[in-house]
Amino acid sequence: MSKPAFAPFWIGLFPFLAWLPGLDRRILRGDFVAGLTGAVVVLPQGVAFATIAGMPPEYGLYAGMIPAIIAALLGSSRHLVSGPTTAASVVLFSALSVYAEPGSMDYVSLALTLTFLVGLFEILLGLARMGALVNFISHSVVVGFTAGAAILIAAKQLNAFFGVEIPRGGHLHDILIAFAQQLDGINPYITLVALFTLASGIAVKRWLPKWPYMIIAMVAGSLLAWLLDQQFGRAVTGIVTVGALPDVLPPLSAPSLTLENIKNLAPSALAVTLFALTEAVSIGRSLAARSGDYRINGNQEFIAQGLSNIAGSFFSGYVATGSFNRSGLNFQAGAKTPLAAIFAGLLLMLIVVLVAPLAAYLPKAAMAGILFLVAWGLIDFKEIKHILHASKRDSSVLLVTFLSALFLELEFAIFAGVLLSLLLYLERVSKPQIKTRSPDPRLHKHAFASDPELPECPQLKILRIDGSLFFGSVNHVQDYFERLRVESPEQRHLAIVAEGINFVDLQGGEALRDEAIKRKSQGGDLYLINVKEGLWEALERCGCLDETGARNVFQSKSAAIRAIYQKLDKNLCSRCDKRIFHECRRVPA
Repeated sequence: MSKPAFAPFWIGLFPFLAWLPGLDRRILRGDFVAGLTGAVVVLPQGVAFATIAGMPPEYGLYAGMIPAIIAALLGSSRHLVSGPTTAASVVLFSALSVYAEPGSMDYVSLALTLTFLVGLFEILLGLARMGALVNFISHSVVVGFTAGAAILIAAKQLNAFFGVEIPRGGHLHDILIAFAQQLDGINPYITLVALFTLASGIAVKRWLPKWPYMIIAMVAGSLLAWLLDQQFGRAVTGIVTVGALPDVLPPLSAPSLTLENIKNLAPSALAVTLFALTEAVSIGRSLAARSGDYRINGNQEFIAQGLSNIAGSFFSGYVATGSFNRSGLNFQAGAKTPLAAIFAGLLLMLIVVLVAPLAAYLPKAAMAGILFLVAWGLIDFKEIKHILHASKRDSSVLLVTFLSALFLELEFAIFAGVLLSLLLYLERVSKPQIKTRSPDPRLHKHAFASDPELPECPQLKILRIDGSLFFGSVNHVQDYFERLRVESPEQRHLAIVAEGINFVDLQGGEALRDEAIKRKSQGGDLYLINVKEGLWEALERCGCLDETGARNVFQSKSAAIRAIYQKLDKNLCSRCDKRIFHECRRVPA
């Protein structure tokens, strides 16, 4: 691809200027094929995701049109495809179903308002250069949340799958209790259609993986429902269809930005924003790494996603973000530029106009079967098993997020997982690793080692600290220093190998200064070895070197040992049988 013909400033404002000049007939052909593939795939997915979100089915398709085009034009990724996703749909339903009846006009108005707020938050985060914010949502949070959301998706489709009445908006245990009370009311015809759709999707996905399994499963379920209606009559089967979708382009709409709506929806909007941005940026980075010829700008992606959602709220779309399935398919289909996602949005508009009336033959039971497939595919059993075996900390984050998703309001599951991740991280960094070091005669040039069997100098304690010295870790380090003075009072001199200390704040510097004062009062001193430039500057700024003494800071261990040795009590040295330093061997016994 040719070099951009525009200045970096303009490319920063309008990222499409970077790839637009490089278009040729080959790229256009490849992007068109990828876009057509994506438009066909999003058709059943859009209807399914809108059903999950409690929205009229056509809104799932609208969310894959204008938002996808804007995100592609203004984003930094060349393969990311935006639109409705499972996670955003589940959170939207969980957040809005307590305020309005799903599918009603009030519910749709709240969804548009939530979408606008999400877009606004995304833009603000992008303008504030907070692209690194998504790094605070750990992989365990994403895996746990997605697994919990998958179970909720399946649970909320039990009524359509078995043809029973279950109140909307309840928690998992409420849904299961209500379902258990209506086992005798299961409709065999509806259940047969749902099971046949589910089995068809599984079979196609397993034995014909290149075929569009969702579309084939929907057609199979619709045909079976039609045959049952012809044989027994709809009055007997009780099969209900989705109904014909409007064969029109996205109508204009507007969010309802009342003070009450903003107050009610702001927490949910923030949760959706964090998860949506995590999805978009992580997918974009993954595909950019596989492509190898461009990099993702997280801040630009934030702004692009925000503008796409704000535009979507005025064109009848609900929350859109990067889609794992469609972005991966877009990459595999040969897309070279974001033009493929633009083609997908435009072609979807054409397809909707042509095939929307056919939804009148699509049974809700078939949709339930499809959503069972979607839910199963969301649970990453291999990764869950890996996390549970690899790390107790990550396992606790995964389980808390998963259980919160099942038994709390879904948007708070994200906050719970992120909060626990941060707490565990802070707990870990608040306890920097401290090891005793001694020269090891078995190593080249008697390099320092942490073997507890190695002898130590009776007058000098040598420590290595790995971690930052800040307000959260000061107590841990000071307690360790105090324990040393109690357990080894004769080791009045303390040398700290500081090459593992990356950062020190005012309290950390004061802790080193206080330790130096205490050591001097006992006839010893404090020394710093292999001090990094950043640590030196921080100690100078806080004035802590005034007490520790700049002459007690060394850039090599050999220089430090030679200087410290001059301060040791030579009477004790003459009676010492350790002789671990080269300088010790010159002292007569």
